[in-house]
Amino acid sequence: MRSLPARSFSRHLFALTGLLLLSAQPTLAAEDDAPKGPAVTVLKVAKSCFSDIVEATGTIIAREETSVRPERPGLKVTEVLAEAGETTTAGQVLARLALPEGGTLQVTAPVAGVIATSTAQIGNLASAKGEALFTIVARSEYDLVGLVATSDIRKLAVNQQATVRIAGAGDLDGKVRRIGPTVEPNIQQGMVYIGISSQKRLLLNASGRALIKTGQSCNVAVPLTSVQYSSAGTVVQVIRRNRVETKRVELGLMSGGNIEVRDGLNEGDIVVTRAGALLREGDPVRPVMATEAAK
Repeated sequence: MRSLPARSFSRHLFALTGLLLLSAQPTLAAEDDAPKGPAVTVLKVAKSCFSDIVEATGTIIAREETSVRPERPGLKVTEVLAEAGETTTAGQVLARLALPEGGTLQVTAPVAGVIATSTAQIGNLASAKGEALFTIVARSEYDLVGLVATSDIRKLAVNQQATVRIAGAGDLDGKVRRIGPTVEPNIQQGMVYIGISSQKRLLLNASGRALIKTGQSCNVAVPLTSVQYSSAGTVVQVIRRNRVETKRVELGLMSGGNIEVRDGLNEGDIVVTRAGALLREGDPVRPVMATEAAK
């Protein structure tokens, strides 16, 4: 095997070293671009719609209550055909009374509805001026008479939809029927009447709560945990090029752990899901999408 001259060998060695250096440069660049710093859970900002809800708390009353009595005095109850809590139709026979001259008098429901109370018992006397034999919630229509904060009264309007929650009765559909014209000065709350139609008996004077939908707003949304309140204002931490940026935001409505951002963020921005004081402006991080972190 023929050996290379010393000068030729040096030239080959120099060229080989240069190739090694050139081939190493992309690796070094890749290492410089690799994310550094702590791993943080992030998500991509998307649009969402929020309902503006006003809450009213109050009691259940009959919108119209009809009393049922016989037209003649001193008649004895001989038969009871309906009980409190039952639904009745107009003209339905509720009880029969014995007439002094013989025969019976039928007591009928003047309106359809739900029987709220009944004092009818066999052997008792009934009178036109005495205690009502039956009281009927006409047409099964109730009202939740609720109080609303003065700041929210201006948001209310007749016919707005509401969800009424009553213990033991579940959620019922309701609608704003009337808004009181004055405010209680001692508590600074106004009155609102929420109409409810229910075929099942609701307990009068029971407490209830109405969630009234007064409007809707659609904007980008972030988790409540993404928001920080600091001396710089209300901020959200955004990740750009694997570094932290702090953005001031204007917030709106809340729902289910998320909050509307009306200004300061754009759809598609990457935000830290749980912002904290440990992350500062410009800090390098390793972002991990929330969907991946949950796996």
